[in-house]
Amino acid sequence: MASLLPFRDINVHASVSHYAFTSPSSPSSPTLVVDRPSGDLRLNDGTLLGGKRVSSIAGILGIIKLRLDKYIIVITKAQPMGRLKGHMVYRVVATEFLPLRERSLHDSDEDMYLSLLKTLLKSSPLYFSYSFDLTSSFQRQAQADLTQPLWKRADDRFFWNRFIQTDLVDYRTGGGAANAPIPRHQSGQQAGVDPYILPVMFGMLRISFTRVNTTPLTLVLISRRSRHRAGTRYFSRGIDEQGHVSNYNETEQVVILNDSSNGLGGFASGAGMGNEKGQSSTAKDVQVMSYVQTRGSVPVYWAEVNTLHYTPNLQIRGVETAVSAAQEHFDDQIQRYGDNYLVNLVNHKGREQRVKSAYEQMVRTLVSSASESVKSNLASEESFHIVEPERRQHHFDRLHYIYFDFHNETKGLKWHRAQLLLDQMKDGLQKQQYFRGVEMPADPSGQLEVRNQQTSVVRTNCMDCLDRTNLVQGLLARWTLDRMLTDVGILQVGESASGDAAFQHLYRNLWADNADVVSKSYSGTGALKTDFTRTGKRTRAGMLQDLNNSLTRYFRNNFTDGPRQDAFDLFLGAYLPSSSNIGTNYLFVDRRPVLIQAVPYILAASIFLVTISIFTRRLPNSAILPLRIFALMWFATGIWCLHFIYNHGMLYVNWPKLNSPPWAIEGYNEAIASVRKDRVVGSLVGRPERGQSNARLSHLEEGKKRIE
Repeated sequence: MASLLPFRDINVHASVSHYAFTSPSSPSSPTLVVDRPSGDLRLNDGTLLGGKRVSSIAGILGIIKLRLDKYIIVITKAQPMGRLKGHMVYRVVATEFLPLRERSLHDSDEDMYLSLLKTLLKSSPLYFSYSFDLTSSFQRQAQADLTQPLWKRADDRFFWNRFIQTDLVDYRTGGGAANAPIPRHQSGQQAGVDPYILPVMFGMLRISFTRVNTTPLTLVLISRRSRHRAGTRYFSRGIDEQGHVSNYNETEQVVILNDSSNGLGGFASGAGMGNEKGQSSTAKDVQVMSYVQTRGSVPVYWAEVNTLHYTPNLQIRGVETAVSAAQEHFDDQIQRYGDNYLVNLVNHKGREQRVKSAYEQMVRTLVSSASESVKSNLASEESFHIVEPERRQHHFDRLHYIYFDFHNETKGLKWHRAQLLLDQMKDGLQKQQYFRGVEMPADPSGQLEVRNQQTSVVRTNCMDCLDRTNLVQGLLARWTLDRMLTDVGILQVGESASGDAAFQHLYRNLWADNADVVSKSYSGTGALKTDFTRTGKRTRAGMLQDLNNSLTRYFRNNFTDGPRQDAFDLFLGAYLPSSSNIGTNYLFVDRRPVLIQAVPYILAASIFLVTISIFTRRLPNSAILPLRIFALMWFATGIWCLHFIYNHGMLYVNWPKLNSPPWAIEGYNEAIASVRKDRVVGSLVGRPERGQSNARLSHLEEGKKRIE
């Protein structure tokens, strides 16, 4: 019988005709063979002769096809992060690309694809376990069929490498890898492939061994990022037609009691706890308590369009156009989590007000008979806006909308006023419960016996689903943690874990780390206001860090997020490279008019020459007037360049080149048309050739190829 769990050790053997993957600890298991250069997969009983052992790897991340070749991506180095209920968890540290053939034809796009993928993998927080499903919450795992292989139990949303595992999965299920014919004697299901399929999660994972009131426990925080509609801050907003929203994350806070299997050599937070008081509790049953929250972009069609201005242009399509997509989204959320409490934290004034209104209109459309109420106070004229169904008549009447004016209520660093939201939601949180399971000693599989289930979920959002969302999720998690510990008798009624200074320090830093990881994945920088999360107060150093993060976000969102979005689209299968026109149709070539490309260089030259003119020593008898005229001329040139770039910012944003947003195409064409009307440089910008109005973004048509 084939193993249900991935191999912990794999040797790679390479020859000119194939790659062979074997597990030295499972010599009786079949060898996975990838033929070169075709990429056909097959299983071979026993060791395949003729190959030279290249290295040992931690696992196969997947197989991806680019323009010229297929590549097997293998995990060459993994770092142990700790034990989760006895199961070791690893972080991917290094990967390597194994080409199926030596490239005989040079192609700059292929090189760029590889560069994008390698940069993405190097910076991505990827985690996996050989024996534990990191993609699923403890509640979902308690309902899982343990007779299925690990990859089949994985939650498809958080199975980050699912697309590049397609060849292996198709071969396993009898569908054929990349439409390759399956050998006659290997037709049908190929269970021997199961141990080679390793699910990987993208997100944040911390395992901390600590105490509360002298009681030892394991505190775990996991954030799982969805592979659907993944991307960067301004290039991925709102919802798509399949009901997937941008920046969707599931965050699970876990408390494990009486777990004696959490040791890890060299793991600092677990040191010194082995022989201390409370160790006898390992004789008791292992208890697991977990609480799940989600975050995700406002589920309507909207976008923020970069123009190099600090505040992007906000575009929102009619709410009625997104109803079917929102129904898909919330139907999935209700089936998975039960009732959804939709906490909206955007501002109710200014530019964000349109997003708030669109969300509320969508909720009114979905619920059968909406009942609305607005609460105000001295701090805000709309402190709360509640939309609830009057009675439950159909599926979407399980949506409960709560708007909280976070901006005005916490203005002036009054973060304690976020407690108002907790007070407003207390009844719903009491009904919501949390998951609690007990490990039965007689069950060798470690399956939990369910004692309590979480029956609903809080879905929080702000504009980015980052900074405000982080603070509110931490607040709700803290309240639920106190409830958990009170229910099991670690805390007295009315007591809080925050009274333990050491635990308080660990807990705050745990949630601040989570905020930073989620923020870096989406915006490119750490979260804002984490000094408050870590210390409970705002500091000057924290304010300076927030300023630095804000400026860095501006730079990254305008100039570096385009390639990062391309990398997401390539890795996750949102874009499929074409094998046609190799060596001729380059996607990454800058096709803007030469003058448009030259303006930033002219600006740099003017700054350099003005600086030289000011600080260069002059001879005593030299004429000053020519030098001043020279400096003024270049100063005026620099001012004109700055003005030109600022007014035509869409021409200088580094847009994604694989799946260009439609509003980027429209904005680019409008900016080019505006330049051609310019009295100074209009005549120097060439007219577009017939049928080539999207000069710089002509790759859009190819970028429409997506996997449904």
